[in-house]
Amino acid sequence: MRVLLVDDEALALDRLRTFFENIEGVEVVGQAQDGDEALTEIARLTPDLVILDVQMPGKNGLRAAAELDIDPRPELVFVTAHEHYAPDAFDVDAADYLLKPVRFDRLRQAVDRARRRRAMRDQAARAGALEEEVATLRSNGSTGLDDNGFWVPERHGQRRVPIDSIDWIEAARDYVLLHTDIRSYMLRTTMAALEEKLKGTALLRVHRSAFVRPDKVVEVKRANRSLTLVLADAANVQVGPSYVGAVKEALKLD
Repeated sequence: MRVLLVDDEALALDRLRTFFENIEGVEVVGQAQDGDEALTEIARLTPDLVILDVQMPGKNGLRAAAELDIDPRPELVFVTAHEHYAPDAFDVDAADYLLKPVRFDRLRQAVDRARRRRAMRDQAARAGALEEEVATLRSNGSTGLDDNGFWVPERHGQRRVPIDSIDWIEAARDYVLLHTDIRSYMLRTTMAALEEKLKGTALLRVHRSAFVRPDKVVEVKRANRSLTLVLADAANVQVGPSYVGAVKEALKLD
C-alpha cells in the first residue's frame, strides 16, 4: 500500500514515518504540508492511502478531502488533536480518525481498515450492494437503534450499521465510535445508554469506555492484575477492574 503523509508539523511527519517503518506492506511515497500541496501530490503520486492532518495553514485537511476528485480515490485517515472534527471527517468518507499524539497500534489498525476498504471497493458486486444500501437509507427517516443495528448520520442521509458488523465500541466524550471491519462510525450517545440498548447482544462491556465482541479477541495480555484485549484488527482495549470477572467468564479464561 502506497502512503502519502500530510501534516504541517515536521515532528508529526517524522513520528508517522517512524511508525510506518514498522508496518508491513506499506511504502511512504511522499509528504505534503498543506491542503493544496496534498491535492497536487495525490494527483501526481496516486497513493492508496493518505494520512491527512485536519488543521493546517491555508486549505485544511477537510477542505482538501472535499475537493478531492480523482479515480481511484485514495483512502483517507485523518489525524488531529481535536476530536470535534470527527463528524466532518466521516462525512467525507474517511476510513478512520486518529487523535494526536498518534499511537502505533491505532495507526496500524487504521491502515488495516483502509486496506480492507480498498480491496472491497475494487469488487463491482460490493459497489452495487452499497448503492442499494444507500438508496434504502435515504428513504428511511428513523434514527438511533433498531432491532438489529444503529442508524448513524451522514451528509446526505443516514447509514444503518448492523450490530453484527460492530467489532468494538469506544467512548469519545459525547459520542461513541462504532468500529467495524471496514470503517468507523460516529454516533451521539452515551455508554450508559448503549449498555441498556445492547443487552442481549454479543457485544460485552469491558470498560467504562469500551464494548468488545468476544469472538474478535485474539490475545489477552496480563500485567499484574489488569487485562488488555488484543482484537483481530490490532486494537488494544483495556479491561476495567470491575469488568474483569465478566470478561474472564465470556472468554473462558482461568
